[in-house]
Amino acid sequence: MSAAELLALRRFGDGEIVTLAKLVIETAFQPIVEASTGAVFGHESLMRGFDRLGFRSPLDLIDGAYEAGQLLALEYMVNSRAIAAFSALPDFRSRTLFINLDSRLVPDGADLVERLVGHLGRAGIPASSICFEISERFDNDTLPDFAVLVRKLRLAGFKLAIDDFGVGHNGLKLLCDHPVDYLKIDRHFISGMDADARKRHLVRNTVNAAHVLGIRVIAEGVETEAEFIACREAGCDLVQGWFVSRPVTDFSALSPVYAQVARAGGTRRNSRTLDSILIRREIEHVAVLRENESLESVFEFFRRDPRRTFFPVLNANDEPRGILHEYHVKELSYHPFGRDLLKNRLYQKSLSHFVTTAPIADLDTPAEQLLDVFTGMGGNECVILTENLRYAGILSASSLLKIINEKRLKTAEDQNPLTGLPGNRSIRDYLQDKALDGDQLRCLCYFDFDNFKPFNDRYGFHKGDLALSLFASLLRRDFVGEDVFVGHVGGDDFFAGICGRPVGVVRETLERLLAD
Repeated sequence: MSAAELLALRRFGDGEIVTLAKLVIETAFQPIVEASTGAVFGHESLMRGFDRLGFRSPLDLIDGAYEAGQLLALEYMVNSRAIAAFSALPDFRSRTLFINLDSRLVPDGADLVERLVGHLGRAGIPASSICFEISERFDNDTLPDFAVLVRKLRLAGFKLAIDDFGVGHNGLKLLCDHPVDYLKIDRHFISGMDADARKRHLVRNTVNAAHVLGIRVIAEGVETEAEFIACREAGCDLVQGWFVSRPVTDFSALSPVYAQVARAGGTRRNSRTLDSILIRREIEHVAVLRENESLESVFEFFRRDPRRTFFPVLNANDEPRGILHEYHVKELSYHPFGRDLLKNRLYQKSLSHFVTTAPIADLDTPAEQLLDVFTGMGGNECVILTENLRYAGILSASSLLKIINEKRLKTAEDQNPLTGLPGNRSIRDYLQDKALDGDQLRCLCYFDFDNFKPFNDRYGFHKGDLALSLFASLLRRDFVGEDVFVGHVGGDDFFAGICGRPVGVVRETLERLLAD
């Protein structure tokens, strides 16, 4: 279609954008997969065919509909089609559909939510299978009803995500002020992240902050395997982008697992480190509440287990929503008419009103990182652990401290008494872990003193011990960083492992070490 034809179509269609969109707009799904396994967690609904209406992008089409006063109608049409397509997928009950929510719809938000709830009910889809992505394109603070709509969506059971995090308006404020489930890090930070230390640092710290708040992180726009590995190493829970799959309109092309992601990221799941063993030993499998349960049934939970002061709360997809503290319902319990109030249909509060966030971490998270997540914000009762993003159990403060102490004790037992470096067990665990670490570059260095026995025989064992201690100090000096491990095999044999550094840099370090 020529530029003149497109312009004519635009002039003709300004008043009939939705009518024309119904004819040419197609629904496309782009998979969002688990970083550790490559299994599909959900799909983002996208529009295709906007160019046939003369628009350069979906955002241009949405802006055009807004200017023509047809944004609500367009959004409802697009979302209804997406929900219908989602409900036709064979595995939709275990997936999440991510739908973009334009904040300019806030004044009409109640109407949109009511329509979608009805549509979901007819399709047999629980609200917890839908995640609304809140864009940072606009300053949401200027919309007085924005907070009301967000709370309404949350209480209705929908999940919420902050889209394009880091490049729009009020990203940190949204994160601070509103209870969201997912954080989608913008592609600006993901592109070339594998070769950019600043981006890796920013993403890693964003992930850590999100996990402390009980929020999962999605890396957007992952296009290469190197970017994917960097995202996984930074702790991103989910990934989306061309490395996984381009958006597709032929839904039969969707796969439940994407092999390229599984190969690059899933092998770590087979590794059983000391941390993993200790965590699995201490995890508590406590009873859970469902967010759609009645408040009256909550009292029965606490009555059956009077020593427990909180229970985890899950949605219909077995994903953690937070925890419910006993003191949140005590006021109703002690009120003379509290129980009668709960039975009153006019009482507007549900279990979701009382749920508070809790830190969340994967079951295979290192113990020290779990401790950082737990202590990142005061007053936490526990860390909620998940496996494949589904609830697995909890770790209390006492259990976490027990894990840390036992790990430190075992590490101390394994340390070489002369040099203080980790011994053979730690070296073995390191090699096992790195052997399953995808395609990341690894440099493994083995050091052996020449003629050490004659040296000991001539100068005595005391001088030999000093030489070993000096070499251990040089190793600590030259091999520094999170990507480095040094150990003492025994006698005059040492080991160093370096991950992710160019071979030339490692060679320079070795030459400097030997020169000393």
